Amino acid sequence: MMDLPKHKQLILFDGVCNLCDSSVKYVIKHDKNNRFLFAALQSEIGKKIIKAYKIDTEKTDSILLYIPEIGISYKSTAALKVALKLGFPRNLMGVFLIVPAFIRNAVYDYIAKNRYTWYGKKDNCMIPTPELKAKFLD
Repeated sequence: MMDLPKHKQLILFDGVCNLCDSSVKYVIKHDKNNRFLFAALQSEIGKKIIKAYKIDTEKTDSILLYIPEIGISYKSTAALKVALKLGFPRNLMGVFLIVPAFIRNAVYDYIAKNRYTWYGKKDNCMIPTPELKAKFLD
């Protein structure tokens, strides 16, 4: 579908959400193996992946994880798969993958639904600093 550099995974996030912005910065800080690339859902790449995978952005609108060999992970599964790659102790969050997705996603959806109210919203997508620019796709 989309070529990424070898061993890279793409995190698609809501570019105007303050919680998502903070989460991206957290992942960048703890991504010691430089595994992740990032793109806003609102970006050209984000739109291409949404279209290719026929994603309903009314139902999934905050985080997607694209792994070229595997495809797309959504919501809590995406967040927990990212946590698995961030080293100890963050990788311990992966234990929650044993909880059925419908339960995890109920909690996830509640947070996602309220994220703008609780954390606010920006007018524009985050603009990465020059040193982080290489981690972001347009």
